Amino acid sequence: MKIENVCALYFSPTDNTRIVVCRVAENLARAMGVPCRQIPWTTPKEREKEEIFQETDLVVVGGPTYAGKLPNKILPDYQEKLRGNGALAVAVVTYGNRSFDNSLAELCATLEADGFHTVAGGAFVGVHAFSDELAPGRPGEEDFGEIDAFSERIAGKVMAAQEIPEPVQVQGDAAAPYYVPKGMDGQPAKFLKAKPKTHEDLCVKCGLCARNCPMGSIELSDPLQVTGICIKCQSCVRKCPQHAKYFDDPAFLSHRQMLEQNFARRAENYTAV
Repeated sequence: MKIENVCALYFSPTDNTRIVVCRVAENLARAMGVPCRQIPWTTPKEREKEEIFQETDLVVVGGPTYAGKLPNKILPDYQEKLRGNGALAVAVVTYGNRSFDNSLAELCATLEADGFHTVAGGAFVGVHAFSDELAPGRPGEEDFGEIDAFSERIAGKVMAAQEIPEPVQVQGDAAAPYYVPKGMDGQPAKFLKAKPKTHEDLCVKCGLCARNCPMGSIELSDPLQVTGICIKCQSCVRKCPQHAKYFDDPAFLSHRQMLEQNFARRAENYTAV
């Protein structure tokens, strides 16, 4: 098939998805001898307009796993602002060592509904947004080797194809409900209303957290104020150079402790081509 451009489009609050998606896209562009374009899609401003593609594009689309699926507050953007117009797509999700559950199946189904032809899908492990104890240092060298092998298989499939391939088949159920987070007591951990707090003695009001917030919920003029929806992405916590942001919600902390206790084993990457 004739591919003229490779694009890397990613929603990636803590950078794991960006790292994986861009590596896949750059590998594909190099193998096919075509340009590679990055499309950051994390902040509200970046997601404002429609992204329109064409049949000579190969688009690597990525997102993180939240409660076993795509982030529910971002899903409408995937559904409404991506226009495939016959472009080929590679679906990529990342997850923090527990499970990717149904996020990859949901992304593949969404892309097909958007007018893309999915040719491959992968789920890759990255350090959990909530805890450095879950998948520390990942993606690492071993993961990058698997990502490169995945990319090579995709390039071979696309360059050998004489016609549009059938949609890739991946694990999971796109219509399945979200995973219910549990606390240490085994009961549902209800922390939907939790918002980040700030160590005021550490905050220098640089505004980095506000500029990076995927929901635009932190006030730039006063970063101590979180006036909008928080999706618990941990961007403000992970990216604050002063380590001033934190969560102290008891249910959130109990869920984090449960994850650390039960999902410390090395989780595996998954690919389908």
